[in-house]
Amino acid sequence: MENNLESTKIIRRENIKAGLSTFVNQVYNWMTLALLITGLTAYVVADTPALVMAILSNKLLFYGLLIGELLLVGYLSGAINKLSAVNATALFLVYSAMNGLTFSVIFLIYTAESLAGTFFICAGTFAAMSLYGYYTKKDLTSIGNIAFMLLIGIIIASIANFFMNSEALYWIITYLGVFIFIGLIAYDTQKIKRIYHEGFESEETEKKGAILGALRLYLDFINLFLFLLRIFGRRK
Repeated sequence: MENNLESTKIIRRENIKAGLSTFVNQVYNWMTLALLITGLTAYVVADTPALVMAILSNKLLFYGLLIGELLLVGYLSGAINKLSAVNATALFLVYSAMNGLTFSVIFLIYTAESLAGTFFICAGTFAAMSLYGYYTKKDLTSIGNIAFMLLIGIIIASIANFFMNSEALYWIITYLGVFIFIGLIAYDTQKIKRIYHEGFESEETEKKGAILGALRLYLDFINLFLFLLRIFGRRK
């Protein structure tokens, strides 16, 4: 009887482990696809002078894209429970393509070598912190809360520095931004595990959970890359 009970527990643990692995793979697959869409869109637009001119010469279009991205990511995060998995996925991929349109500017400003080098630094940092967040037994909630409060702080400071144009504040924001998103990567990775262990009502909600997790990690990666680019990027 005891052997049967122990076997049942082992099987249950293995099933949970396999289910978590499948869920996490979904999250990273969607995040990777979104990054590919963003990168390819940015490259194609940067390599097409007519598209570049259409975006850069029209301030209304450029800022409209930026505002549209903010509204879209806010809507996707807030309305995820009301959306179907198909619609949530579609919005996530549309958002990644819109990011590519605005990110095309960096291909015009920075050298290809510095973009590639910064990307690999970002990817390595992301992988290390994501692994830490996945395997650590420490509760990272406090780190996530602190990082989020600091993020609000640097957003306000960035707006203020738009008018002040202080180089010292620019670099403070840059290095602080790097550390903030390093912390958020570990925290969001752990949160994805926690979401899985809390359980899903159906396969549909699990798919939406994977999309939401992918969105969070995608935003962490993109923002870390942009802050690192300030440090390692070389202008043409």
